[in-house]
Amino acid sequence: MIDFSIPADLAAERDRVRRFVIDKIVPFERDPRLTSHGPTDELRQELVELARAEKLLTVQAPEQLGGRGLTHIEQAVIYEAAGWSTLGPVAMNCAAPDEGNMYLLSKIANPDQIDRHLMPAINGHQRTVFAMTEPDGAGSDPNQLATEAVFDGENFTINGRKWLITGANGAKTWIIMARVAPNPHVPDGPTLFLTDGDQPGIVIERTMNTMDRNYVGGHGVVRFDNLVLPKESLLGDTGQALRYAQLRLAPARLTHCMRWLGAAERAQSIAVDYAKTRTAFGKPIGEHEGVSFMLADNEIALHQCRLTIWHACWLMDQGEKARHESSIAKSFVSEELFKVADRCVQVLGGIGISDETVVEMIFRDMRAFRLYDGPTEVHKYAIGRRVLR
Repeated sequence: MIDFSIPADLAAERDRVRRFVIDKIVPFERDPRLTSHGPTDELRQELVELARAEKLLTVQAPEQLGGRGLTHIEQAVIYEAAGWSTLGPVAMNCAAPDEGNMYLLSKIANPDQIDRHLMPAINGHQRTVFAMTEPDGAGSDPNQLATEAVFDGENFTINGRKWLITGANGAKTWIIMARVAPNPHVPDGPTLFLTDGDQPGIVIERTMNTMDRNYVGGHGVVRFDNLVLPKESLLGDTGQALRYAQLRLAPARLTHCMRWLGAAERAQSIAVDYAKTRTAFGKPIGEHEGVSFMLADNEIALHQCRLTIWHACWLMDQGEKARHESSIAKSFVSEELFKVADRCVQVLGGIGISDETVVEMIFRDMRAFRLYDGPTEVHKYAIGRRVLR
């Protein structure tokens, strides 16, 4: 049976999250610590403490690790409310990449790794990174992984270069993907490693200038220069990184969609308010068909995106992997929400391209969203292959 109702307790929590974001977090959108490279760590910590005080910190974590163990559907409802401000998920510790990294660690980390790396992240005390993407190697096609790990029976020595590593500056926990070279000790192939961020051999070359600014620390260019890690640094088994990455990426695609749906709703609300009060040619611009149709198209898109997200979440809550449906959701939602943000800029006219409202920031960040966790074209390629089988 299909049921689209939201339980009363979940609706109440959604409203509480939205009110928390509006009252406590939105004022920080003008804080100078929200830089062109994202919020500073100082700002993040201040926001985290506000969420902690409201018992809204890392609510998605498993119950045995201190969270509420939200289902995917419950996450969809709560994350959408949190996404009303791009700083909302930062405050609630459910922003990328930490949210996806915590999910992965909760699935495959051993008890010692959970204590050392996962629990401090869940408690909001430190950030994490997932270092996979490379300038000339792994990206949309992780099989092109070029970073190499040489194993001598006791230690792995890692060399390679990564870029677009979100949050690299200041992150305490690193998940690193490297290709284990053939050796007589363990299986070779793409492998995940877990380590502290202050290890000798992790060199942050620079922070890239990008159009988005909602991720703490921005996006870094990183070099692994003879990074030596003991065999205890293995995250899971050698040669299994691509399988583990899929474990992380399918839910992460959806949580991106959830958060950005909230941001698009915010942009729409600003555009609607403006259309009610701004006049042109003798009446509010919202009464002109050209503007009202744009707002109507936005409302249709928001509704379609929400239902697409919910369906994929429902499948995952039934125990299905939903890779196909999550790819559909990521490609469809990212494209549609970008159109929503673009129409909001158009409705706002001149102020839409200024920082008089947050719409221009949402628009820029939304453009980047179309590339996060795989560009639309990669997802459509996977969808097409599934259709043709």
